[in-house]
Amino acid sequence: MKELLCPAGNFEKMRAAILFGADAVYLASERFGMRAAADNFTSEELCEAVKYAHERNVRIYITVNTMPHTCEYGALEKYLKELGEIGVDALIISDLGVFTLARKVLPDMEIHVSTQASVVSAQAALAWHEMGAKRVVLARELSLSEINEIRKNTPKSLEIECFIHGSMCISYSGRCLLSNYYTGRDANRGCCAQPCRWNYKNARPISFAEEKRQDDNLNLEEYAEGSYVMSSKDMCMIEHIPELMESGIDSFKIEGRMKSAYYTAICANTYRMAMDEYIKDPSSYKYNAQWLRELESVSHREYSTGFYFDDPMDNANTVSQPGYLREKAYLCVAIGEKDGDGYATFMQKNKVSTGDRVEIVTPGRCGEPFSVTDMKNNEGVSIESAPHPSMIFKIKVPFDVKKGDILRSSDR
Repeated sequence: MKELLCPAGNFEKMRAAILFGADAVYLASERFGMRAAADNFTSEELCEAVKYAHERNVRIYITVNTMPHTCEYGALEKYLKELGEIGVDALIISDLGVFTLARKVLPDMEIHVSTQASVVSAQAALAWHEMGAKRVVLARELSLSEINEIRKNTPKSLEIECFIHGSMCISYSGRCLLSNYYTGRDANRGCCAQPCRWNYKNARPISFAEEKRQDDNLNLEEYAEGSYVMSSKDMCMIEHIPELMESGIDSFKIEGRMKSAYYTAICANTYRMAMDEYIKDPSSYKYNAQWLRELESVSHREYSTGFYFDDPMDNANTVSQPGYLREKAYLCVAIGEKDGDGYATFMQKNKVSTGDRVEIVTPGRCGEPFSVTDMKNNEGVSIESAPHPSMIFKIKVPFDVKKGDILRSSDR
């Protein structure tokens, strides 16, 4: 059985991932994770998260994938012991020193080797497995054929995990010093400032070539919005579910712990629908174009299939158009099912007004459109809009609605 692994930057995002179909979630506490800017979890929240997930048969993996310096190992050992007491299902580790310490402190803990370790061969995967790794998260710089070759040359006792959706990195498996150069923030200790995504305004259009390759010009162009010379495309593999399901990959990973709860829900829901459709009957599997429409509704850069099929110069290289495609507005979340009068209760996230064209998204279904015609406040009085964050109100809806369903705008 293939695992769908989703990001959980905070408790709200974790709930969204689980409700919309994740088999497992990966998250971090406030220490030793590569996404220090994410909300992350306190020790108390980690305990609650493990309980919440396990009650729903969902596994929790904790990222401990920074590269700590010598002075940090005392605090790290204490932290690893805390994770063992909390009862998390696995640790995601990239640094050999951290790996060795974890094996010593938590000999029974399942360990996954992070993509930061840049595993690109069966030999490297086997070396980690022989040291005690249960799973390797392969480098994103591998093609599908290379991944399958690694699977053929490694035992089934070693699981293989690969990213199938989300942001790519201009550096090799995320190992980068550009952030250190510009800001002093260490990208390999969770504090990347993402200068590869910055707008390098005022760059003049130029063309240049290496001295022995004068016919191979490299163009640096400035758009009206600026110049984005290192911002790589995002990965999206929704159109290639059969290839993924038939591959040697055990776990399909979605990037995005710093993205919104809406992003988490939509990505989990879309890939869950596609995977389940294939599992139901591989011989009659049919791609649904609505799935890509769903994934285009979340914040993303231009999509590509990364390194899976193409030379990165043809596909996974930098975006051809600058900027970020913003997601459709996450208007509100259902906190109760539809009643006998056709009204569902929602908690507001962004302003909703009568006359708005909206879509309801529920687990296992794509967005279903309708117009808001009738709204009431929590006291049952008709209202024209719900303008206040966290306001509780009711909307008359033409579809069945369950707790956790998302109401979004039809437009970005």
